[in-house]
Amino acid sequence: MRPCGTALPLALVLGRLGLDLLLAGLAGDGDVLAVALKTLWYVRDGCEVETGEVMVFTGPHFALTVRHGPADPTGVAAGRLGEDPQMLRFGPVAVLHAVLDTAVDSYTEAAVQVRTDLTALERRVFSAEREDFTEPIYSLKREVLEFRDAVQPLVPVVQDFAGPHAGWPEEMLPYFRDVADHMHRTDTEVRSLDELLNSALDAHLARVGTWQNDDMRRISAWAAILATPTLVAGIYGMNFAHMPELSWTYGYPLAVAVMAGACALLHRTFRRNGWL
Repeated sequence: MRPCGTALPLALVLGRLGLDLLLAGLAGDGDVLAVALKTLWYVRDGCEVETGEVMVFTGPHFALTVRHGPADPTGVAAGRLGEDPQMLRFGPVAVLHAVLDTAVDSYTEAAVQVRTDLTALERRVFSAEREDFTEPIYSLKREVLEFRDAVQPLVPVVQDFAGPHAGWPEEMLPYFRDVADHMHRTDTEVRSLDELLNSALDAHLARVGTWQNDDMRRISAWAAILATPTLVAGIYGMNFAHMPELSWTYGYPLAVAVMAGACALLHRTFRRNGWL
């Protein structure tokens, strides 16, 4: 028996599934190929990537699938084989191809949906509104990482199937090469989504830093404006007996006018420099 894409030893997997004796009886002295792949679909409402698992066992005269999770690519694969009876003449290998092709198509569809949500999120990040999008970006990035973890282990497996295999009809090689090509494009797309999310996060954090700098400049400008009348009032509030203009009739209006003029001058200067 040859495991492909499985994380556990094949004998242990089969024992847990209760399939070790069944496959031994079906295969006889022949060779059994075991392929484990992730099923994947994207929930638009919650922006979540959900995964399951399908194991495909093929022997010289049989094909067996075991599914874990709600997504079932075997139904669609059976429908495709029913629409193309010529594929059935290739035997169990055709079943393996149909399941792989269906799973990879679901990856491509999920990648398109993730790309749509990412584009919408990028537009919000670069919009004029001042809103913190760090959590949505991290949430989508976490889902993309789950997407990548489901896709990447299958890439070398599918690429291996695109080459000659003992006991496989040569007519099946173009079909597996087509699946391998779709798998490569999907893997490239997922990597691109991950990089775009990193760029969006960096750009958003840079904008947040710019907003904070703008806020600090405004606070500093208003603090400088308010410090001027505070300084003048503090000096005249020390109650010394001899102070300039203290006994003059127009001393108080002049002090108020000086404070107002200084504040207006500072306000105009800060606005001209973009601080207000």
